Amino acid sequence: MSDRRDRQELRASATVVGVTVALIIFVYLLREILLPFVFAGILAYICTPLVDGLTRRTGKPRWLWASAVLIVLVLIGAVIGYLAVPSLIHEVTAIGSLKEAITTFTQKFIGHGNVTVLGEPINAAQIGASVQGALHHWLNRSGQMLTLAALGFAGMFGIILAWVLLGYLLFDAHKISDGLFWLVPPHHRPFVHRVWNDLDPILRRYFVGVALVVLYASTAAYIGLGLILNLHHAVLLALATGMLEVIPIVGPAASAIIAGLVAVREAQSAWNIVAYVIYATALRISIDQFFGPLVLGRAAYVRPALVIFCFLAGGLLFGVVGVVLAIPVALTIKISLYELYKEERGTKRR
Repeated sequence: MSDRRDRQELRASATVVGVTVALIIFVYLLREILLPFVFAGILAYICTPLVDGLTRRTGKPRWLWASAVLIVLVLIGAVIGYLAVPSLIHEVTAIGSLKEAITTFTQKFIGHGNVTVLGEPINAAQIGASVQGALHHWLNRSGQMLTLAALGFAGMFGIILAWVLLGYLLFDAHKISDGLFWLVPPHHRPFVHRVWNDLDPILRRYFVGVALVVLYASTAAYIGLGLILNLHHAVLLALATGMLEVIPIVGPAASAIIAGLVAVREAQSAWNIVAYVIYATALRISIDQFFGPLVLGRAAYVRPALVIFCFLAGGLLFGVVGVVLAIPVALTIKISLYELYKEERGTKRR
């Protein structure tokens, strides 16, 4: 009887492993279309408790509050687009003046004279002309403009699809979660239920914390870049700073470099550059040492070396989706192993 039970458990475990591997392969093959689903899923996961709480408190139908939350989120997205898109279009259409911008930027480092590179004299104007010429050559190559147009269309379609999916997920959140739980073999459902009970508050706090960090970083960046340093297109830079906080380590560094390039380009004196360095340092300290730990908590802590590995592995395998889900997946594995080892210790005691 014991041998039969052991064989059944072995077959069930093999089934779980096989299904998990097949699911990973399936997700990998479909990684190009996953971003709208991940975006909608995260937003729905964060907002579902709000919808449920409002439904319980008021006694109104759940679909009514789901619709209200969806409308509010769409309005927030529309406001962000209204603030960011004009600046983005201006930057894209300013490619004709790219030579002057690069020339001005380079002059701040090498001056107006020539410098010798590999035995050849070169100045800032020549560098600007070379960069602009290379960019125009790349754009004029066969298929490049068509590729950019296709990416733009795919991006617009993805945004629309994400909001449609968000509506479905908000309305049917509990049915979808029950369906996903049903996919787990019955023998393993108690274990999965225990893992989810431990993981749910940590994962929810992580996503909410990341959203608050994005909001804080965008607000602080606009105050520093727009109101204090008076940089052009501060709204776009602030939104980029906030959104890049989603990507651990590399994202903040990229946002600091982008804003730093703009600050150097527009700097009127060395003091402007020093002021930007002070701002960037203060922003990072406020996020990394104060606001981030406060809203994320110690439960969602993952060691920096593991963060870097998860980020690189997720980005290499699944692109942007892998980057966004790297830490949640690491947290899921962490909680699962903790529950599994706890279960094994309990078995040994018996």
